[in-house]
Amino acid sequence: MHATRKSVLTAAALLAVATTGCEPGSGTAATQPRPAKPGCPATLAKAKQAVAKAEDVDAPWKGPTTGPKARHGKSIVFIAQTLTNPGVAGVAQGVQESAKLLGWKARTLNGQGTPSGIRSAFKEALDLKPDGIVIGGFDPEVAADGAEKAKAAGIPLIGWHATDAPGPSEKPELFSNVTSRVEDVAKISADWIIARSDGHAGVVLFTDATVPFAKRKSDLIKKQLATCSDVKLLSYRNIPIPDVNRRAIGAVRSLLSRYGDKWTYSAAINDLYFEHTAPALRAAGKDGAGAPYTIGAGDGDPSAFERINTKQHQAATVPEPLSEQGWQIVDEFNRAFAGRPASGYVAPVHITTAANSGGALSWDSEGYRQAYRQIWGE
Repeated sequence: MHATRKSVLTAAALLAVATTGCEPGSGTAATQPRPAKPGCPATLAKAKQAVAKAEDVDAPWKGPTTGPKARHGKSIVFIAQTLTNPGVAGVAQGVQESAKLLGWKARTLNGQGTPSGIRSAFKEALDLKPDGIVIGGFDPEVAADGAEKAKAAGIPLIGWHATDAPGPSEKPELFSNVTSRVEDVAKISADWIIARSDGHAGVVLFTDATVPFAKRKSDLIKKQLATCSDVKLLSYRNIPIPDVNRRAIGAVRSLLSRYGDKWTYSAAINDLYFEHTAPALRAAGKDGAGAPYTIGAGDGDPSAFERINTKQHQAATVPEPLSEQGWQIVDEFNRAFAGRPASGYVAPVHITTAANSGGALSWDSEGYRQAYRQIWGE
C-alpha cells in the first residue's frame, strides 16, 4: 500500500510543478485563471505548507500499542444520531466489526435524527442493560436524563463527535470522546480553500447549528477563511443534517441565482451536503470538475470518495478514519471495563483529493487492526 500511495503522491507533486498555482489534478491555468498577485501572501504560504503536509499519504499507525487484554462477554449499544449520516454509519460498522472479534454483543439503534428519536433509542439502550453505550454523533444534552440513568447504573458512555474536544469529558460525563481535533479539521479545510484558490475565493459554508460540535467547526472555518482578505464568505447556510436531502437543492438554486460565478468554493461540516448539492449543480450545467470546488470538513464516507475520484462536484474531504475510530471506541470500552484510563489517542488530519486517493473509498491509518488485536491478545 505504501508503494502505491507514494507513487501517486510523486505523480501529484510533478503535476503541481507543471501547473503552478493549481492543486494537482484540479485543472489547468487555462481553465482556471489566477490573479497576478495573491491577496494574502503570508497566510497563503502557510496554508500551502499545511495542505502539502496533510495530503501526505504515508500514514503508519501512531496510536496506542499497549493496553489491557480483552475482557470477554461484554455487550455495548451504539446510539446513532441518524444512520442516514454515512460518517455515523461507518463508525457504527467499525464498532460492530471489532466487537465481534472480541465476542461482544453489539447493537446499533437509530435515533432518526430527532431529539425524540434519540431519547427513545437511549431508553431502549438502557432497557438492554448493556455494559457500555456509545453516543454516536449527537449532543449528550439531548438525552440528559438517559445519560444520568446510565451513570447511576454504572454504564460508561463513550462519544463519537459528541463534544467539541477529543478524550475524557466531565460535563457531559464521558469516559472518552473519539474524534479528530475540530480545530485542526476546520483550519486545514479553510487552508485548502486559501491554498487552492491562491487567496482569491467566494465561499459558501454549510453547517448544522443544532449540533454544537458541527457549529463550532463551521465557526472555526469561517474564522480561518477571514485570515485571507480576498477570500470572501458569500453565505453561511444552516441546514440540519436530517434536512439536507430535502433542502439542499433549493439552497443551491438560490445561491446560484444570487451569486452566479462569484461562488467558486464550498465547505461543509461533512460530506453529506455535497451528495445532495451535486444534482442541483448538474442541473444548472456546472462541470463536475469545475467551480464551485468543494471540501467536506469531516467524515470521508465511501460516497464522498467516489465523488472525489470521479470529479463529480466534490474536490476534497478531510476524512475521519471511520472504521479505525470504531475500533478505537471498542478499545476505549475495554480500557474502561479493566479500570484503566482512556488511551488519549487522536487521529491526525488528512486531506483526500483525486490526486492522492489512489482510487480508495476510505482513509484509515495503516496497521490499526493489527495494533488493536495485539493489544487485546486476539
